[in-house]
Amino acid sequence: MNVRPFPAVRPAPAQAAAVAAVPYDVVDTAEARALASGNPVSFLHVSRPEIDMPDGTDCSSPAAYAQARKALDALRSSGTLVQEAEPRFYAYRQVMGDHAQTGIVATFDTQDYLAGILKQHEKTRKDKEDDRTRHIETLSAHTGPAFLTYKDDAEIDALVSAACTAEPLYDFTAPDGIRHTVWTLPAASNDALVSAFARIPVAYIADGHHRSAAASRYARERNFAGESRWFLAVAFPASQLKILPYNRLVADLNGLDADALLAKAREVFTVTDAVDGTPTSGRHARMFLAGKWYDLAWDVPAGTDVVSSLDVSVLQDRFLAPVLGIDDPRTSPRISFMGGVRGTDELKGRVVDGRSAVAFSMYPVTVGEMMDIADAGAIMPPKSTWFEPKLRSGLFVHVVD
Repeated sequence: MNVRPFPAVRPAPAQAAAVAAVPYDVVDTAEARALASGNPVSFLHVSRPEIDMPDGTDCSSPAAYAQARKALDALRSSGTLVQEAEPRFYAYRQVMGDHAQTGIVATFDTQDYLAGILKQHEKTRKDKEDDRTRHIETLSAHTGPAFLTYKDDAEIDALVSAACTAEPLYDFTAPDGIRHTVWTLPAASNDALVSAFARIPVAYIADGHHRSAAASRYARERNFAGESRWFLAVAFPASQLKILPYNRLVADLNGLDADALLAKAREVFTVTDAVDGTPTSGRHARMFLAGKWYDLAWDVPAGTDVVSSLDVSVLQDRFLAPVLGIDDPRTSPRISFMGGVRGTDELKGRVVDGRSAVAFSMYPVTVGEMMDIADAGAIMPPKSTWFEPKLRSGLFVHVVD
């Protein structure tokens, strides 16, 4: 696997906490506007430029991309973002509660992506690829890192651990309570890291499939010349990652009443009353219906392939499609998804207040399952994994022109 240090455009240390922002795709326009309110240097002005435009602005319009470029140029010209003089690697640690993960910030090879060395577990949508490609083209930069993982390597661990004993470049706790710490790795370790990663046979895209695909499209359009060949990502050892569940909400009961839906559930699952919305193991889900939580349990026949064995697949194939009529969860407007970080109380609340008719709380997929599926060249069902904590945007920008 090919990696390179890069000359980052990054915040001046005193500005890092104010600049750092949640990824563009985990908030809507209203949420982004609220988060950036009163903070002119928030990177949301770059990643969600419509917040500085009239209500109703098309996020994928030429005007929106031009506004994003204007915001990025303003952060650079004001000195809020500064240009690193030399190519460097960085160590980036995130701490959420008792969970910590430390990854390497680098540029990765789009040709490795196209060759399948950077493995995928999700399909991408053309409209989202188009959006991210136009964003790169207009800004001449990768502004949000992809999130990669690889099987643990002792030499990389040692290089990262040594770097993290130095004074950090950034160290702040975001408003959501997640601590972010960044160290600049010494230039003397560049060659060792490049060599160590060269021995890693594959890596896996945990989050950022559309960013990775868009970067590869951009690189192909430019014949992989110069910086266009490389894209921004943070790579973490697999043992450090935490996957939260990705829960389901359905808008209506497909013509059934609650009693009839519950009876249908009893035909395909073992259904018992539950005191809360958190499944305690795989092959279980929790359903909130008509003011109550129920536990749904099932068996999977021996020899079932790894994708069909996933809890989200079983729920989709045995219940959401045949009973609730959700034939294609990628496109159906009747289903929505909620990352597990929001908790089961919010999931329940969407049913109580009438925004949804029924909710399903899932047990999280494991990193090993994700890797097995990617290794098999298979694709997970949509909205199967929610990685947390999320990488902050704005701490690193990779200029490509």
